[in-house]
Amino acid sequence: MSAEPPEPSRPAAEGPIEALKESLATRVEQLEASRSLGVPLSTTRRFFEIEGLDLGGLLALELFTTVIPLILIGFGWASNFSSSLSFGDLLIRQLELQGAGATQVRGLFGTGASLRSTWTVVGLASFLVWGIPMSSQVAKVFARAWRRERFPFLTEVWRGAVWFLLFLSAQGATLALSVGHVRNLTDVLQNLAGLVPSFVLWFATPAILVRDGATGWKHLAWCGLAGVVLDAALIRVITRVLLPMLLGGWEGFGPIGAAMTLMTWCTVVAALWVVTACLGAVLWERNAPAEMVVGAQGRLHQRNS
Repeated sequence: MSAEPPEPSRPAAEGPIEALKESLATRVEQLEASRSLGVPLSTTRRFFEIEGLDLGGLLALELFTTVIPLILIGFGWASNFSSSLSFGDLLIRQLELQGAGATQVRGLFGTGASLRSTWTVVGLASFLVWGIPMSSQVAKVFARAWRRERFPFLTEVWRGAVWFLLFLSAQGATLALSVGHVRNLTDVLQNLAGLVPSFVLWFATPAILVRDGATGWKHLAWCGLAGVVLDAALIRVITRVLLPMLLGGWEGFGPIGAAMTLMTWCTVVAALWVVTACLGAVLWERNAPAEMVVGAQGRLHQRNS
């Protein structure tokens, strides 16, 4: 009696394919469930899912050690390194500080002339290079919020450098366009124009820092809008309200109280950046086609499976 021929191995070959189909179906169901939730609830869940408080704390440290020194150096250059002008005086005028609060801020900053020695190729480059770790931290935030795998190290470095230069350009353009106060229609129009650089920055951020972030680029306008609302408009309001309040609470600490105020301000800004990443991701996922969203996030799911 002859032996029976072996069973064909077709079902075994179809196993990975069936598993992939099941995984795709599961991800589509999860996306639809996420879309059924309200935007604030989805954003809040995403924020805590990616450990937004921890990411914001690390980003706040990067902001304090990178952006604040660059702002001071830029002010020194803009004032022609004047021995009579101080960045503290600019803050005092902008925030309309008086009394002990004004004294705290004035004592925290030196004059523009004290920054002349830093305005060298080596001095300026050191702070610009230090901006790359900050942009890497921003890339980490966006990768988690958008549920994507991060770029390889060298790729993330050059993309982070591009993003950091765009960030500095956006901040400079905002200062040049906006006036801060609102006294007439011209001031309103100038302040609105000052929001455009923030829109461009946060519109382009996913395309620069997120793997496959340019996929569905037409829907990235939602990310720019989220950045304008959170990073530009809301931060301006918080700055006007929070900084004087904190300075008043730390009057007895002198200049160190002003430094603590700036660190707290950096923490708030960093937290809003994380919320901006989460909100932009949620809005993009709601407006881009489902197959595009699932396909863009597929690489991370394959690596974790």
